[in-house]
Amino acid sequence: MQDIQTKAAAIHLVVFDVDGVLTDGSLYIGDDGQEYKAFHSKDGHGMVMLQNSGVQIAIITGRSSDVVRIRMQSLGVQHVYQGRRDKLPAYMEVKQATGLGDEQIAYVGDDVVDLPVMTRVGLAIAVQDAHRLTKQHAHWVTPSGGGRGAAREVCEMLMDAQGTLRGAMQAYLD
Repeated sequence: MQDIQTKAAAIHLVVFDVDGVLTDGSLYIGDDGQEYKAFHSKDGHGMVMLQNSGVQIAIITGRSSDVVRIRMQSLGVQHVYQGRRDKLPAYMEVKQATGLGDEQIAYVGDDVVDLPVMTRVGLAIAVQDAHRLTKQHAHWVTPSGGGRGAAREVCEMLMDAQGTLRGAMQAYLD
């Protein structure tokens, strides 16, 4: 765990996949073709706290939907890359936009399409219900599954490693 703490302490940007990470992977499509997704509210609050602690967040997802754009806008996430089935070019774009190196970036994924990025970043994270190969290439696996609080666990683990979690939580007790 010490190695994970060391890697986590160096992170300045977390890249999240959406389907299967910020959601449970279910896709709800209405008769009108409208796509619906369910996001866990605790994940969202964790993402806000992480950004308030100084760590940036990016989204790279293979699908495109208004619901993702709206949700990320409500959370203040500025780097949103949708419709990127090949995630590596989007990762290179966010690296260039932020000026960060691989060792300063974490990636949270759930499936084999995430591996090209996960094998490059400083901290590769898989959600509990990720594909077995994805979990094999992760530095850390969350206790919870995608869309079930895994993103919150990532945010709090990073904040703990960087010494910002206690202060963030204390603010709710004062």
